Amino acid sequence: MKDILQELESRRAVARAGGGEKRVAAQHYKGKLTARERIELLLDEGSFEEFDMFVQHRCTDFGMEETKTPGDGVVTGWGTVNGRMVYVFAQDFTVLGGSVSETHGAKICKIMDMAIQNGAPVIGINDSGGARIQEGVSSLAAYGEVFQRNILASGVVPQISLIMGPCAGGAVYSPAMTDFIFMVKDSSYMFVTGPDVVKTVTNEHVTAEELGGASTHTRKSSVADGAFENDVEALAETRRLIDFLPLNNREKAPVRPFFDDPARVEMSLDTLVPDNPNQPYDMKELILKIADEGDFFEIQKDFAANIITGFIRLEGQSVGVVANQPMVLAGCLDIDASRKAARFVRFCDAFEIPILTLVDVPGFLPGVTQEYGGVIKHGAKLLFAYGEATVPKVTVLTRKTYGGAYVVMSSKHLRGDFNYAWPTAEVAVMGAKGAVEILYRSELADREKIAARVKDYEDRFANPFVAAEKGFIDEVIMPHSTRRRVARAFASLRTKKLANPWKKHDNIPL
Repeated sequence: MKDILQELESRRAVARAGGGEKRVAAQHYKGKLTARERIELLLDEGSFEEFDMFVQHRCTDFGMEETKTPGDGVVTGWGTVNGRMVYVFAQDFTVLGGSVSETHGAKICKIMDMAIQNGAPVIGINDSGGARIQEGVSSLAAYGEVFQRNILASGVVPQISLIMGPCAGGAVYSPAMTDFIFMVKDSSYMFVTGPDVVKTVTNEHVTAEELGGASTHTRKSSVADGAFENDVEALAETRRLIDFLPLNNREKAPVRPFFDDPARVEMSLDTLVPDNPNQPYDMKELILKIADEGDFFEIQKDFAANIITGFIRLEGQSVGVVANQPMVLAGCLDIDASRKAARFVRFCDAFEIPILTLVDVPGFLPGVTQEYGGVIKHGAKLLFAYGEATVPKVTVLTRKTYGGAYVVMSSKHLRGDFNYAWPTAEVAVMGAKGAVEILYRSELADREKIAARVKDYEDRFANPFVAAEKGFIDEVIMPHSTRRRVARAFASLRTKKLANPWKKHDNIPL
């Protein structure tokens, strides 16, 4: 018996060693943790239960039978994050560059199947050289099987991808289908074709970092939702995100203890909106003053900064926030902002997370580039996302909301449950100056007359009361009471039940 136990321990030791001391040292030299170190930091201490530790590849071509390592380049299993179950896989770059083989893919598929069956999030830690060339089409088949699981799990359990090394070729499509992608600055990259292929085909000279680094994907392409300084920070922030999310689409998000008075009054909000209607202010200040303990987890902070998305808690319960940011492009909606917000709204709706919308929007961004880029279709994505969402929706208008953008931003007409406005809000087809120039075109030569017309228009329409008289605004509230009013609104909506007509699935304007 002792011999068998000894053999088990020695086999485990070999598996835990990964690619051996030299390769582990090389991984550390690059500032990267090993697969097992990452799992250890991500999960609660001592909670990890590993699957398939002894699995090995079955390839015999190109002398591969001589290079077998237990685990086959990926560590899989389950554990807990703050006591709540998650499934995890971490590719091990020290074993054959973390390359994906048939058995490597099968290990990932096994835990994804279990996650869907048992209703728990999947966290994938990607650090791989790509498909294992020696296995040819079997490796590609393994990718295909993983992709199919990503699709089936979408909207059923949260899926989070951590890019902590290279992720290239077909491998990028698995993270692309997950809900959130986080990258590590200077040590991770994603691209379909690498710099060498780009140089050969298009004669463009570009580095891996420029082509698919964390800065590129968080600022330009919007592929990634966040970038962190190192592995440790990325793993800590992932733990923080998981605390906002439900385990699956049949459960509510967790309720956390809170020590912040829901009726807290913030007198400074009464002066947040400047007297000058063209002067910007920081909408994040409002978000932080509404949130429990000022805790806000922002998503896609560096992309399309004219709209803000992220999670807060109100009375300990998760709420998704979408807010126009007057500091950037005056808070206009454009192609990028519409796509960013639409995806976030759809995620919240899929997982029953209520949505708070803070509105200060002058309209859609005009321009040839926007029209050629399909702003109509992209703007419709956000419109569609809000309109189909059945979760509790509370909207607060802080300043201006003009034209079609008013309707798009979770208006009463898109089944907004509570639509509040500050006294500084104005709901109109367009700003006073533009409206007067159209309505009184014949008087444009007379400056005094036009100025009087503008003042008259402002007196009549530059306020929330016309919309309130029609029932499009439920209540005009004092800015300092926003936290209390919003918290009470969401509390009253906890038992909300709303269903869309039966359909196989919708056809959102992609």
